[in-house]
Amino acid sequence: MRKKIALAYSGGLDTSVALKWLQEKYDSDIVTVTLDIGQLENIDDIEEKSRKSGGIKHYTINAEKEFVENYIYPSIKANGLYEGKYPLGTALARPLIAAKLVEIAEKEGCYAIAHGCTGKGNDQVRFDVTAKALNPNLKVIAPVREWNLSRDQEMEYAKSHNIEISPRKTIFSTDQNLWGRSIESGPLEDLNVEPPEEAFEWSKSLKETPDKPGYIELEFKRGIPSAVNGKEMNGVDLVSEVNLLAGAHGVGIIDHVEDRLVGIKSREVYEAPGAVTIIEAHRDLEKLVLTRNQINFKTIVEQQWTWLVYAGLWIEPLKIDLDKFIDSTQKYVTGKVRMKLFKGNLRVVGRSSPFSLYDKNLATYNADSTFVQNDAVGFINLWGLPSIVGFKGSLEEKN
Repeated sequence: MRKKIALAYSGGLDTSVALKWLQEKYDSDIVTVTLDIGQLENIDDIEEKSRKSGGIKHYTINAEKEFVENYIYPSIKANGLYEGKYPLGTALARPLIAAKLVEIAEKEGCYAIAHGCTGKGNDQVRFDVTAKALNPNLKVIAPVREWNLSRDQEMEYAKSHNIEISPRKTIFSTDQNLWGRSIESGPLEDLNVEPPEEAFEWSKSLKETPDKPGYIELEFKRGIPSAVNGKEMNGVDLVSEVNLLAGAHGVGIIDHVEDRLVGIKSREVYEAPGAVTIIEAHRDLEKLVLTRNQINFKTIVEQQWTWLVYAGLWIEPLKIDLDKFIDSTQKYVTGKVRMKLFKGNLRVVGRSSPFSLYDKNLATYNADSTFVQNDAVGFINLWGLPSIVGFKGSLEEKN
């Protein structure tokens, strides 16, 4: 009986070449696995391509709901933005794909799993670490990394082995799911070249956006988005809806120099109108219902949480501990946030919550304010005492 390998399969060049290479190199049958996490591709075509390329069995798994509820929701609660910019779209998806790949490998009696990641990127770490943590007995194979092939060499291999490769629709290398699109290669490798409009699919160019502002009202319950413009929605539909509404106003384009896990600085371009909008609203609502100390400490936690996720440590014990702290802060993150969108810009223009810590009677400058202003004098004297004494001491030392 021939050995079997479970391959994470997208139907693109890397995994199509990997399928044939694994058959030859490891003398094994290949079981292919594709997850539908909102990448808006024809899943049926991918299954057919796997069959034609020699895969003995193919699994198509609709994981959109699981992706939103178990991966995107925790990231929203953590205001997950790596280096303050990247909303972790691909980073969140990889541990889910790896977990499903391990599940199928165990079901099919495979001795190994495989993926199409290169040795330069972050995804190889996310796949490998997750898979090894879940089942250390499974061998992990990365053909592109092991073979060290360039794209031109892969194309030549595909041609010589009669592997059908669909014509590239774009010069860019893209990866997408419900939470966003990543766009790489081509002219984007020149830091001074502005991304051309054809690189984007979700965020409209400014000349195509409405000439009047649009508004979105998001409602949250315990940190989780639950409604858009008054309409209750499940997570998958809600994220999709915000992607459409915000993208129509050109919101969600991110262009920055990113520090990859492997030590390379790279120019990364993302398109994530839904993620950018939802995280901005969530963060604003937190400022309304959490205390200053909670916010300050949570910001530190968020940075560490985001780094762990970006670095492929989704099931790291510390990350699980941080999840528990973050969840504890979300008890009162319930309310509504209204945002104004116009020509690529997004800003919060209103917010409300039954747990709001804002007291208008204290904050107002009108005569009916309940704040006793004279109390501030004693507060200032005590608050500034260390600075006053310390400054006096430094002057005496100089003299």
